[in-house]
Parts: sequence; structure tokens; C-alpha cells
Amino acid sequence: MNRRLLGFLLFAVLLALLPLAFSNPYYQSIFIFIGINAIVALGLNLLMGYAGQISLGHAAFHAMGAYGSAILTTTYHLNPWLAVAASLVMAVIIAYVMGIPTLKLSGHYLAIATLGFGMIVHIVLVQWVSMTGGTSGITSIPPLSLGSFRFDTDIRFYYLVWACCLLLMVISTNIVNSRMGRSLRAIHSSEAAASTCGVNVPRLKLGVFVLSAAYASLAGSLYAHYVTFISPEARFGFPFSIQAVVMVVLGGLGNIWGSLLGSGVVTALGELLRPMGDYDVAAFGLILMLAIVFLPQGVAGGLARLSLRRRTPAPPSAPSPQEVPHG
Repeated sequence: MNRRLLGFLLFAVLLALLPLAFSNPYYQSIFIFIGINAIVALGLNLLMGYAGQISLGHAAFHAMGAYGSAILTTTYHLNPWLAVAASLVMAVIIAYVMGIPTLKLSGHYLAIATLGFGMIVHIVLVQWVSMTGGTSGITSIPPLSLGSFRFDTDIRFYYLVWACCLLLMVISTNIVNSRMGRSLRAIHSSEAAASTCGVNVPRLKLGVFVLSAAYASLAGSLYAHYVTFISPEARFGFPFSIQAVVMVVLGGLGNIWGSLLGSGVVTALGELLRPMGDYDVAAFGLILMLAIVFLPQGVAGGLARLSLRRRTPAPPSAPSPQEVPHG
């Protein structure tokens, strides 16, 4: 069996058994948030880690998924699954329209443009009170369901979120290992060289940007139907965009598994440092700084180097002067 497939299957089995070891709803909710964050990180890693295009506004697409599902189900009483699909389509269209002019920029200019877009969406969420509820948010968002089976408990939603996450992992892995993935790496290395080799750079950059927005939108919809209450300050502003970037960088740029590791580390750290009150942000920043210094290739890169070091046999030691034969 393929080693990569075996690792994926073992990970899926581990996820299936995890709720049995952690039956406390608090821990299950943490694993749910890790899964939701991992979906965002997977899409952003395709954009940043493989295509080399930075985005500081992915919280906007996350908000489109959450608010689209919330408004369509609470105000217009649409089926939740149709609301999720409609929200995803809306995020894809907006990402496509926004990406055409924005992705002509690069570097810090692109970062500032996406940051501005995210700020605009956040202001709309706060000011459009009649539609979004303003700072009061939207309540009574119905849970997702399949027929009479409702995902209204932590363990049920856990399996739903991680099923979506595993599916997107498979899609992302296939993209990365395809011709498109090789083209994305070429764009990351040099857009001019990739264009010379026949890669349609603008179309590919736009495509991966739209795909990453779709991931963020789906994660936002799952978040809304899980917590059943959303507000602009929850996770739809600039701080969450930065948090998503940190997940990707800390986990490992250009590494699918790194997206999961980064989301797990960042989400768990946020919970562990919560009792520190006002000092949690400073402690979080210090830990991340140390991690970036000592793990420049992210957690996934560090684990890969450690595994390689263990598998590599040590070189034979040089003989001592007493052991060197004379004459």
C-alpha cells in the first residue's frame, strides 16, 4: 500500500476514535474548532504556500459563508444545506471579481489590497444592521441535518466537520500532486519563468485564490451552524485573518499536513493561554516568535527533519591514533 495513503488512513482512524478518548464536550468542541480552522488553513496554504500569494483578508470570505448561511436560514428560511451552497457560490463570485484586479499586484501591495477588502467587509457587517444585526449579531441559526438526523450535538458535528476536512485534504493533495500543483510551485519560484514555460499565470493565480475563498466560506458556514450565533467581532475581522496566516506559517508553508498541525497548535494555544487574561496575547506572541526562530520551516518541516535524522545512520567514527596500524 502507498505510504502516503496508509498515513492518511491511519489519521482517519485516529480521528474516528478520538471522541471515545475525549468524551468531555469541551474537548470535543476544541477538536471541532481545530477542524474548522484547518479547512481555512488548507485553502490559504494552497494560495500562500504553493502559489506564493499572500492574503490578509480571508476573514472576509469566512464571514461570507457564516453570514450567508445565517441570513438565508433565519430570515428567508432556506434549507441549511442550500444556504451553505449559496453562500459558497457567493464567496466564489466575489473572490473572482475581486481577484481579477487585485492579483495583478504582488508582495506587500497584494497584502494591503486584501487587508483593505477584509476591512470593508467587516465594516459592512457592523453597519448593515437591518441585514446582519450589526454588533448584536444573528441568533437562532438552525443546525445542519440529514433528514431527521440533526447535527445538534458536539460528537455529531465533530464527525461532520472532520469528514469535510478529510475530503478537502484529499482534494488539496490531488491538486498539489497534479500538473496544476507543479505550475503553482513554478509561479511561487518565479512568475516570469513560469510564464515563459507556458503557464497561464493570471488564470492560475485567480483560480487558486477563488478556491481558497471557497474553503474559507465553507468553514464559515460550518462555524455558524455549530455555534448558532455569530457577530462581527467573533472571528470575522483582521485578527482572524492574521491567525489564519499564522496557522499556515507555523504549520509549514507548502505542506498539506502542516495546515492541520498549525491549526491544532494555534487553536490549542489559544485555549491554554486563556486563563492568563490580558497577558495571553503577549505569551502567544512570544511562543510564536520562538517557534518561527527554531522551526523556520514550520512544525511539519521540523518533524520531517527529525524523522530523517533518526532514519539516517550515523557516519562511522574516525579511528583513534592507537588503532591506526603502523608499518
